[in-house]
Amino acid sequence: MSGQTDKTLPADEVASRLRSGMTIGIGGWGSRRKPMALVRALLRSEITDLTVISYGGPDVGLLAAAGRIRRLVTAFVTLDSITLEPHYRAARQNAAFELTEIDEAMFMWGLHAAANRLPFLPVRAALGSDVMRVNPQLRKVTSPYEDGEEFVAAPALRMDAALVHMNRADRFGNGQYLGPDPYFDDLFCEAADTAYVSCEQLVDTAELTKDAAPQTLLLKRHAVTGVCETPNGAHFTSCAPDYGRDEAFQKLYASTPWPEFAARFLSGDEKAYQSAVQAWHEEQQ
Repeated sequence: MSGQTDKTLPADEVASRLRSGMTIGIGGWGSRRKPMALVRALLRSEITDLTVISYGGPDVGLLAAAGRIRRLVTAFVTLDSITLEPHYRAARQNAAFELTEIDEAMFMWGLHAAANRLPFLPVRAALGSDVMRVNPQLRKVTSPYEDGEEFVAAPALRMDAALVHMNRADRFGNGQYLGPDPYFDDLFCEAADTAYVSCEQLVDTAELTKDAAPQTLLLKRHAVTGVCETPNGAHFTSCAPDYGRDEAFQKLYASTPWPEFAARFLSGDEKAYQSAVQAWHEEQQ
């Protein structure tokens, strides 16, 4: 492994490398395998005025409730078992930030365009839908070939930084998912100028494919800037097969006024958060 760079760093150093006004992409899907420890580190910083690109879940809800978002680009914001993320909903009802809402396919092709450093990709998605009505800035393009078909030009979703969470990673930035879905996390990393990966466990490179299929090695080190080990770092979202969604805690999050939730669970560092969650569960027994 000579010549490879050790990219490990703590979560708070990831946050220290980010700046207000940046465009930040957050991987995962809804309330599944979100890089929540990195989001919580971001909340401990003074960073604000963000453009956030995400298949949204509680990552968006936390940042929205804390007033850190200037603009959101998303296809949805959900907690999966709770259909609409409540803190996102409250922020939108108060017109707290701008919203660019596109469908899931356009979002995916926007990631592909950015990953390939293209300004856009032609897609059929959105034609004949309200996506075009609510996004009047979108443009159509016509095929230059004999078919002459009309497409929507899905704009590239370029990012200053991407944050994603994996089950395992090595010190050089290779990342592995072991659950049912990659959730486009590789595209997030490739679409960004910098990419930071949190993981449940740091392992030697040889361990990544020892007991798992090669296609689970989703992230390649050339697209990753930094790696941090954050056990239980996707909490309270799921990180299959390591753990499922903490449904009881998610219900607490969804039903608790933001100042009260933040004071109890987000007033300290990540260790304090995990301890506070454990203490709450013990109280419920």
